[in-house]
Amino acid sequence: MQTTMQQDKTVVLAFSGGLDTSFCVLDLLQQGFRVETVYVNSGGGDAHEAEHIKARALSLGADRHHEIDIREALWTEFVLPLLHGGGRYQGQYPLLCSDRYLIVQECLKLCDALNTPYFAHGCTAMGNDQMRFDQSVHSLGHYSIIAPIRDLQKRCDDIRSYEIEVLKQAGHEVALEHKRYSVNENLLGVTWSGSEIDEYQMPADDAWRWCKPRAHWPDETLHLDITFRQGVPVALNHQALTGAEFLQKLNKILGNYGVGRAMYTGDTVIGLKGRILFECPGLEGLMVAAQALLECVSTQKQNQFRPLVAQQWCDLVYSGFYFEPHKQDLEAYLKRAVNYANGTVRISTDGGQVVATAIDAPARLQHRDIVYAQKAPWTPEQAEGFIKLAGLSSTMAAQVVQHD
Repeated sequence: MQTTMQQDKTVVLAFSGGLDTSFCVLDLLQQGFRVETVYVNSGGGDAHEAEHIKARALSLGADRHHEIDIREALWTEFVLPLLHGGGRYQGQYPLLCSDRYLIVQECLKLCDALNTPYFAHGCTAMGNDQMRFDQSVHSLGHYSIIAPIRDLQKRCDDIRSYEIEVLKQAGHEVALEHKRYSVNENLLGVTWSGSEIDEYQMPADDAWRWCKPRAHWPDETLHLDITFRQGVPVALNHQALTGAEFLQKLNKILGNYGVGRAMYTGDTVIGLKGRILFECPGLEGLMVAAQALLECVSTQKQNQFRPLVAQQWCDLVYSGFYFEPHKQDLEAYLKRAVNYANGTVRISTDGGQVVATAIDAPARLQHRDIVYAQKAPWTPEQAEGFIKLAGLSSTMAAQVVQHD
């Protein structure tokens, strides 16, 4: 451990109760800091888990422990723009890490209240989260960042074993799960990495939490009606819900059907390949419903352009630039583009995958006298003429190539 004394200065530590942040408390105390831990509740556990985290922090030596609830803020500031754009990082990952930005924001508010510039986190030097945490701090003000795990990697190769041993010697046990995996859970979903996952091997059966395997799926088909108002989900089966309630209910209901369970290998911010498992049943259901509604109330040009905006937005959020002004510009477009996204979408599943099976939307762009491939107010001759004119440039180019 480091031994540089800080003359009893106060540091605010983002604390989850896991292996890394537990070690951070001991390390910061050794450095001479007075530690105030913050559990920012983004929906990763219940009241019992929150009490366990508090007890853990205080037993480790934290001077005070704070709990801050960001579930509704996470819905408003992240979930809604995600639904409005419909993008996923590299076409797969729905950015389940995005609570990190609001965690930093709340911790820095506490730093201001305590009149301290010191903020600490448990990120490693080998992962994306250090970029998300540090860049957010830089964007939000002038603070001093302390990263005990990252500092530990300067002098230790097997940091996980070292942390476990330090905690054990101090009389603190480490959960078996944290010995094997790095697990992150919030309202959006769960991600898993480490152990056989990092080694590109088949995950163990216990490397899943929310999504049930096929053998445990219910027999009956599930139908759910999701009502939107200007792109915002407001009711499930005609029952009004808050954002947090929406995801909590859908996570449980769709998780029983194995929806939202996936594995992916992505290109990380720091240039490495990262392999994770993730589970996001509620978010998956909402994204399918939102995109089905948007596709039928938006013009062709809107449907072509919105994915481009969404991709840039996803890249910024994934890469740590949550407080970048360009992200706000993109969100302004997305918010305007969902003005007519009103109605109810029925999603259905027999297990594993959810699809939008019915859409009732007043602004659906469909004329009552026009049905694709069935009936329209133009004649066959007019259709033939349109095809000739629309394809004329390509026809001429093909003829030139043939005679070249």
